[in-house]
Amino acid sequence: MKKLIIILFAAVLSLGTAMAKDQSVAYIDMQYILKNLPQYETANDQLAMLSKRWQKEIEAAEQDARIMTQNYQTEQIFLTDDMRRRREEEIVKKEQEVLNLKRQYFGKDGEYYKKREALIKPIQDEIYTAIQGLAEEKHIDVVKDRSADPALIYMSSKLDISDQVLQKLGAK
Repeated sequence: MKKLIIILFAAVLSLGTAMAKDQSVAYIDMQYILKNLPQYETANDQLAMLSKRWQKEIEAAEQDARIMTQNYQTEQIFLTDDMRRRREEEIVKKEQEVLNLKRQYFGKDGEYYKKREALIKPIQDEIYTAIQGLAEEKHIDVVKDRSADPALIYMSSKLDISDQVLQKLGAK
């Protein structure tokens, strides 16, 4: 029984090795490709401007909430119970407004995410199409991103097709 398991293991191992030898592999550096695409830089600049504008809006709302809280704390002893309750409700409402703005702009399905998807996804699709076309032309079976592979210690520069992808995209 042990011999059968060992024989089966050896057969699977040798089959896997034989299959790996038949595959051609190339690498890209996605960071390098993106850095050299002007449309990606433009999209990032647009996202940065939107992010700054939204962040200023959030900071202004936070400042309003802080001022309301400070004023309330200063005037609290002069207010009736009813006035205190109304002011506290206004402060809570303002703080909730700040949280809603943060979610609206930077939340999981927020405006920033949607805008990034609208600007970056077409660029990514274009890169993917270029990689796929290059892989078909050069009969490459596997293309890996070396910038995303922390286990990659060494790679021959002959296997890097990043510049060829950029050429296919029409970039410098």
